[in-house]
Amino acid sequence: MGKLILEIQTSVDGFIASTDGNTNWMLWNWGSEWTWDNELQQYHTALTLSADCILISRQMAEEGFIAHWQSATENSNSPQYTFARHITDTHKIVFSKTLNKSIPIPGGWDNTDIVEGDLVNAINKLKKHYRNDILVYGGATFVSSLIKAGLIDEFHLLVNPVAIGNGLEILKTLDNNLNMTLIKSKSFSCGIVLLHYKSNHN
Repeated sequence: MGKLILEIQTSVDGFIASTDGNTNWMLWNWGSEWTWDNELQQYHTALTLSADCILISRQMAEEGFIAHWQSATENSNSPQYTFARHITDTHKIVFSKTLNKSIPIPGGWDNTDIVEGDLVNAINKLKKHYRNDILVYGGATFVSSLIKAGLIDEFHLLVNPVAIGNGLEILKTLDNNLNMTLIKSKSFSCGIVLLHYKSNHN
């Protein structure tokens, strides 16, 4: 049975983007120049390769997540190539009540499906279907919904050495405490601190 794993960058004060969605304060903003140190690059790549399935929000699909990583596979010498190739080749699922495959998205619908309906039932079916991990990349609304429903099994929080004062959060919709067990914490030379938690919801 697969685990649902969230990997996400945050600020020190717990925001994943500024109020207008800007993430230019992150050490690495998913650009072509990889500004993380080699050890963090390897950690991120290994985590990506552990996944049999990747979940993304409707907004990410429409904004070009799929096309972005497709283009990153065009240079096999890039340090981003290995995980970009895996993202491109791995089954992706977009959660949306409004999209359908007749609506074009950047990068197209190859290897990508749409799921609508009850979020909890859909995620639990995916966990039973996949033997290995399921990774989620998403915006604040999508990720918050998964957290509130108790569906995230592991959190890999990459804390940037910056406070931004205000922005988009992923934990503000919780109705009750979310208890976690710390699996690992590690600082990297680029300034990022990894906080790896297991959720105690099970």
